Amino acid sequence: MGKPHLQSAGRRWSTAARWPLGVGIAAWRYLWSITPVHRWEMSGGWPADAPPRLPADFDPSELQRFEDGVGPLVHRIYRTRIVGTTLTPERLVARMTENLDGVAPSEFATFQKVDGEEGGLDEGNRYVVRMPGPWDGPVRVVAADATSFRLATLPGHLEAGQIEFRARSDYRSLWFEIESWARSGDRLSDLLYSRLRISKEVQLHMWSSVLRQVVGLAGGTMEGGIVITTRVVAADSLPGARSDRRSRHSRARVAALAERDVNFDAAQAGASEGWHLDDMVEALPHEAPGPPAEDGSWRVARSVMDSYQLADPGVVTASYDRDRALSGRDMLLRIRFAGLRLRVGVRVGDVYEEEREVDERPVWVFGWSYSTLEGHFEEGRMHYELWKWEDSGDVEFHLKAVSRAARSGPLLPRTGFRLIGRGNQLRFYRQICRRIKRLTEAQLETERAAASRETGAPGR
Repeated sequence: MGKPHLQSAGRRWSTAARWPLGVGIAAWRYLWSITPVHRWEMSGGWPADAPPRLPADFDPSELQRFEDGVGPLVHRIYRTRIVGTTLTPERLVARMTENLDGVAPSEFATFQKVDGEEGGLDEGNRYVVRMPGPWDGPVRVVAADATSFRLATLPGHLEAGQIEFRARSDYRSLWFEIESWARSGDRLSDLLYSRLRISKEVQLHMWSSVLRQVVGLAGGTMEGGIVITTRVVAADSLPGARSDRRSRHSRARVAALAERDVNFDAAQAGASEGWHLDDMVEALPHEAPGPPAEDGSWRVARSVMDSYQLADPGVVTASYDRDRALSGRDMLLRIRFAGLRLRVGVRVGDVYEEEREVDERPVWVFGWSYSTLEGHFEEGRMHYELWKWEDSGDVEFHLKAVSRAARSGPLLPRTGFRLIGRGNQLRFYRQICRRIKRLTEAQLETERAAASRETGAPGR
């Protein structure tokens, strides 16, 4: 295998000269793009979101692995459906790899091969992704077959990890996916990505642009837009991680919740004026009749509920002892409300799974609730249930809540909630219902795609 060679000075300067204009064009296209982009973010875990193993014939010391990175591990899947094309997955990937730069958003990024013969892509080949800013993105091909190829980052890259490009088919269309497992390459990159979120938006736009280019290369049209699913594994949850001051402080806050009581009389909730009673239902993907299927939407939605992925992390995030069972668990919620960032405590009650009969119909139910603790700006209880109608196969998510503004605790949040909180509260409930539906759909598609790759059969 040949050694990577340096790009000519002229080529470097020509790339750099495009950066300012390219960033402006990229931003303009991003703002005015008519492609629907559906973004869903949740917390991940180890080892479920671990990157693939490297092939045995690759020396890991030559690569910039996720262990060499900084900050959380981000596991992301970009996916789109292509209709109206006659290409097979094999032919689409062959067209891509003949000229990888052909699918790059050339106004601000290019793929440049730095070793091996021009044209084609083989294991061991090295590329440099040149992007806006004073960075290059050196990568190496670590796996390739007829329908996919995977790249690993090299020292000097903004990220540390791997990224895979793949195509598959079902009976009427092509699917194209980009899946990445990466951490920031250094502390500056982590600042730009995790804190300022500049790199995150540039990256999202870049790979969304690649998907649009691939659709054009296939000669088809995009159906349903682009779905981007992100799972974030906290740095302190990764193998070999050391507990930092922030995580220790968070654990101490969670532990302190055990000293707090529920801030309302549960027996009187809803019985007097000022209480709001809400009841919402969201239909989830259908299953075959009978008890919940192991690979069906009921089981997937239950995992979303178990790990409290229900809330949009841009609005609410939860910290809790992951070694403790769900029943009786204390959770510290970080809430963005009316321009404020608030920390409040809740306590999970009983957790149950049972078969019921409702209107003479059998239904399988899983559910749990949580109650607000002292110091919360609300009083009340949130109740989540997952229903599977065994006679029809219909699956439903039920949200029930009883709440009012708290009568004690910090004055400013209580006053703000009493004045403007109701509209935000209802919006939050509706977001939860939509979110569990979309996350369930996305996870089902991810699992079907994985099963299709393992068996070699078309996706359903």
